Amino acid sequence: GVDLAPGMLTVAAGRLPGHALRADCRRLPFAPAAFDSVSAVWLLHLLDEAAGVVAEAARVLRPGGVFVTTVDKADAHDVGSDIDTLVGPYRLHQVADAHATVTALAEEHGLFPCGEALFQGHGQGRTPAELARRVRAGDMYREGGSALAARLAALPDPDTPRPEPVFRLMAFRAA
Repeated sequence: GVDLAPGMLTVAAGRLPGHALRADCRRLPFAPAAFDSVSAVWLLHLLDEAAGVVAEAARVLRPGGVFVTTVDKADAHDVGSDIDTLVGPYRLHQVADAHATVTALAEEHGLFPCGEALFQGHGQGRTPAELARRVRAGDMYREGGSALAARLAALPDPDTPRPEPVFRLMAFRAA
């Protein structure tokens, strides 16, 4: 695995002893056409733009290789709950991991959609109380955060988790 963040690299090293490398996913230290598969799971939503990651995945994939990535992470947390009704107006509308954006970038680099899958999160159903604490701490929804935190804290059953999110994976095959 490759990661630039020291904390995540430590996790990767524990899971893949001898196979974790500190590097920037936008400038991979590998030769062109070096891999049959590349994955970027829980990455693109953290970036301002995904173009560099998609370009590097395409560069290091062999012909016929597959790039797999998560898309639309923020949308996955919209499970139709009372929390979602409150936070909807605060969500970003332009995100790096948007399905349409990632697909367009992939196609620009010779990667074409070849599959997708959905999977349910486990232990990720949010509670109003937890989200209110995160908003107050400045972890998310900073603009208008104090008013949002108060409205979240006032929801019924504030310590009851809402439904689990359903996440989306996309696969793209190199030409």
